[in-house]
Amino acid sequence: MAGIKWTLDDSDASQAARQASAVDLISDDDRSVAADSWSIKSDYGSTLDDDQRHADAAEALSFRAASDYNSDKEEPDSEPVSSMLGFQSFWDATYAHELANFRQHGHSGEVWFGADVMASVASWTKNICLETFQRQLVDNVSVVNCLPPGRSERDLSTWSVLDVGTGNGLLLQELAKLGFSDLTGSDYSEGAIELARSLADRDGFSYIKFLVDDVLDTKLDRKFQLVTDKGTLDAIGLHPDGPLKRAMYWDSISGLVAPGGLLVITVCNSTKDELIQEVESFNQRGTGGSENPIDQDGASHRPVLEYVDHIRTYPTFMFGGAVGSRVATVAFLRK
Repeated sequence: MAGIKWTLDDSDASQAARQASAVDLISDDDRSVAADSWSIKSDYGSTLDDDQRHADAAEALSFRAASDYNSDKEEPDSEPVSSMLGFQSFWDATYAHELANFRQHGHSGEVWFGADVMASVASWTKNICLETFQRQLVDNVSVVNCLPPGRSERDLSTWSVLDVGTGNGLLLQELAKLGFSDLTGSDYSEGAIELARSLADRDGFSYIKFLVDDVLDTKLDRKFQLVTDKGTLDAIGLHPDGPLKRAMYWDSISGLVAPGGLLVITVCNSTKDELIQEVESFNQRGTGGSENPIDQDGASHRPVLEYVDHIRTYPTFMFGGAVGSRVATVAFLRK
């Protein structure tokens, strides 16, 4: 298990062997089934203690390997296949496996949501950043992501960017190709960070910074002008305590975005409208339930996060009279 520092006794070694075997049994077809059931892999989940993470993930992985789950079933299995994606142990094992593949064969690992979605997210994010900057110029708004005088608005190198749950870090590489250079990726899996660093060094992006950090208990003391999340919120929601952890997520990630900055989230387990509603609920919690609360000085408190736009080019399908997409990417402005 390269990149993971576990000290195992005999019983733990046996458990780890079973877990590794279960991971090996999850074929590419199995991963496609998970994707079809809107259970796309990501990078965050449990904040339980390590022993409990390992036990829960091993049980979930063993269940998945033995099940005959099919996304076409009218009735799903009693335990959803997606549950394994909510535990850190799964990601530790997965990235150890992908790190070993990189060292042996030079493989970059899987691109969650696919390379086309990743490229769309990167190019659209660049455009929404430029559009936001232009609006702020027109409105004469002084915010931290305005470029210095004399610099072209198309020079994005001054924007500070954080990708939470970065995994193999390939989204940051895409953003680097588009002109961003102050790039940081965080992930709570040490194996993911080691893989991301290795890939960035190999591909000529050694200036991208990577660090181990859990977005639900972040130790970062810096605010970023652009924060991206591609799949992390999905994985958090797949934990048994998903609703609670999603609430923790919004509290934490909103504090990582600088005022006037952007949060761009890509999900597969929520629609665009559901994500916007979740943000509105978060804003209501933060303002005590009033849409426009007034403080003692008569000043109005605006919502913390405000919807800006969403990607409209993803393929759509119709089900039950409603039109939707398997993937949604939504941008929010930090007020």
